[in-house]
Amino acid sequence: MRFAVTFLLWLGTTVALPVAVPAVWAQLTIVGEDGWTALAQKAAADPALQPAAAAELATRATALIAAHGGGRYPVDGAQLHDVAGAFTAGPSFPPLFAQANREAHRWLFSAPQSGQNGNQWVIDLAPMLNDASFQQILSTYRVQAPATLTVPLTVSIPSTGQSVRQGQLNRVATWGPWVSSGAVALSGLCGLLTVAVARRRGKALASVGISALLVGAAGWAGIEVGGRYVDDALNTTTGDIRQIADVMVRHAEAGMHQWLNLTLAAGAALAGFGVLVAMAGSVRRPSA
Repeated sequence: MRFAVTFLLWLGTTVALPVAVPAVWAQLTIVGEDGWTALAQKAAADPALQPAAAAELATRATALIAAHGGGRYPVDGAQLHDVAGAFTAGPSFPPLFAQANREAHRWLFSAPQSGQNGNQWVIDLAPMLNDASFQQILSTYRVQAPATLTVPLTVSIPSTGQSVRQGQLNRVATWGPWVSSGAVALSGLCGLLTVAVARRRGKALASVGISALLVGAAGWAGIEVGGRYVDDALNTTTGDIRQIADVMVRHAEAGMHQWLNLTLAAGAALAGFGVLVAMAGSVRRPSA
């Protein structure tokens, strides 16, 4: 009977832990607004993202000048690109890029509201074009940066003809904290009870450590398998936005890898400690 209870508790730990680790990571990095903003600000410092962002800003600035100038002013594309490149490589870009991503995240994860680009998921580039470096060159063309300049982040999915909807992930934002907290509590409780109920606690500790090792290994494999689905989602973006999104996904994956590495390290430590406890117990029993 005691063995059966111990086994069920260990099984509960093994089932809850694979949910807890990715759920907590997703909540802190993707679902949570502050976590996503921090990820965007970190990705903005990546040299792989900055050229794509500079190209997009230069394109939008060129279109803005052409629209307001009516073709009267010849646009120096090389100069605009140099200004955009210097801006994205400077200290002003990361916080502005992070704020733009915060607004885009809020549109997707918050409850739907009227009058907020409800038909299309966009990012507002106007605050970046209102930076002093852009204002200086735009003023030479007698152009004022607009208060809002939205750029679509996705296009319609060819297979369904549907696009991302405002508030589409609102339920994820609502239930995410409960799922992650519940999974952590359940896995921790089952793990502690497994060790407490087990007749041989060294083996119980080792088994919990093995569960963590399995979760870490399965997580690495899951990221590799899920890469194809992530690519399908990224394919709904186009041009420079596609490259920017790709860099942000790589940063998110790197964060998930760190979590899985910590899980593997914790599992190895628990398994090793459990083996030591089991060996110490086996030495004490014959002498007793």
